[in-house]
Formats: sequence, structure tokens, C-alpha cells
Amino acid sequence: MARESKKSGGGIRWRLWFGLAGGALVCVSTAMAALKVSHFVRTDPQFTLSRDRKGARAVEGLQYAARSKVTRIFAGDFGRSVFSIPLAERRRRLLGIDWVADASVSRIWPDRLLVRIRERAPVAFVVFRWGAMLIDSEGVLLEPPAQAQFTFPVLGGVREDDTDAARAERVRALLGFQRDMGRLAKDVSEVNAADPENLRIVVRLDDRALELVMGGEGFAQRYQNFLSHFQEIRKRSPEARLFDLRVDDRITAKE
Repeated sequence: MARESKKSGGGIRWRLWFGLAGGALVCVSTAMAALKVSHFVRTDPQFTLSRDRKGARAVEGLQYAARSKVTRIFAGDFGRSVFSIPLAERRRRLLGIDWVADASVSRIWPDRLLVRIRERAPVAFVVFRWGAMLIDSEGVLLEPPAQAQFTFPVLGGVREDDTDAARAERVRALLGFQRDMGRLAKDVSEVNAADPENLRIVVRLDDRALELVMGGEGFAQRYQNFLSHFQEIRKRSPEARLFDLRVDDRITAKE
């Protein structure tokens, strides 16, 4: 019985060794095949990104972002196999362009690249000493594109040295104000959110620019109340340009 057990154990070990050896051969052959495929797609001319092929590098979704900034990222890829181009690195560089909110880069068989861009959506202007910029809902500053027309209000209270979080807080205050105002927001040319809990706005009524102190809530109701009493207020304080609306049942005019 002991001899039979030894023989049985030896047979199992041999089968195990044969199984392991077979598995190793399969792994080696698979790896070699993968290397051959990788070498093939990286060197065969049919996979080369060529300037001579129309649409070899297609870009979708561009409206305001500078096309030159996008195409410059892929300038060194022509003449290479599309399978040797590091897509993640190219996407990372695309996300560094100010107008680009998101991007994807895909290989299209056998020799094309497709770049999809989702641009940021500006919501207001901000004005610095050196000029005007656009700003989006996340507080990202955007270079105004050439020959583009926007009718956004000016967001005041944004400083050049503000952090991203500070700018985003001021934009949230602006957007909350616009939601509350609804259609009345069209009258407003500037919202100063230096203090997000006490907004100041500029409106133009009867060809005069007026500054209204709005507080932090009830904007539409306070503004509608001001419009209802404006002619009476104008008669009493014809030179006033600043009005405090923070107390709901009172409008204070300041010369």
C-alpha cells in the first residue's frame, strides 16, 4: 500500500510539473504574440498619423478656445503611429487650456485621432487694471475670444490675487442673485459681490446709473418695490445715486 501511495504521489507531482510547464509556455507565447502585435501597430506605415491625410486629426467642440493652442499639442505626433501617441498625456495638456473644461482623445482605426472638447461657459465679465476677462461658474478666468459678442453683467469684487475658491464664491453669489431676480436681472449691468452676503448692483433707470445695496436675500421683491416707488423717490431726492434696500419696508436714499 505504501508503494502504491508513493507511485500515486509521484504521478500527481509529475502531472503538476507538466501543467505548470504548459502554463508557462502559454504565457510566454502569449507575451511574445503581444510584443509582435505591439511592434506591428507601432511600426507599420498604415497606422501613421499623416499630414497628407485629410481629417487625420479631427477636433470637435471648439468655439472659443484657440484652435492653435489645441493643434500645437499634437504637432509632434505627425509621422508617428497613432498607437505610440500617449493619449492620457495629450488630454492632460488639453485640460491646461483656459477655455477647455473637459477633453477626450481617441484613436480611430487605423490612422486617425479624434479630439473632443467641452468648453467652459462664461457667466460674467470681470475688470482688472489691465483689462477685462470672462469668468465661468467655477470661478475660472477666461481670455475673451476675438470677434465674440457677450452680453453678460460685470461681476465686481473680484481681485487679481483672489484664490480660485474666493472667485467661485463670488460667482455663486451672482448666480444666486440672477436666479432670484428672474427676468428682472436683465436690468442689472453690474453685481458687486465683494461681500457675498451683501450684494450691490448697478442698474440704469431714466438714463441714470443707480447703485442699489441689496443685502443677501429677497432680491426680486426688494427691486420690484424700488421700481414701484422710483418716481416718487426721484422727486424727493433728484440727485441721489445710491439707495439702500436692505430693510424690506424702507428705501434709504443717499446723495
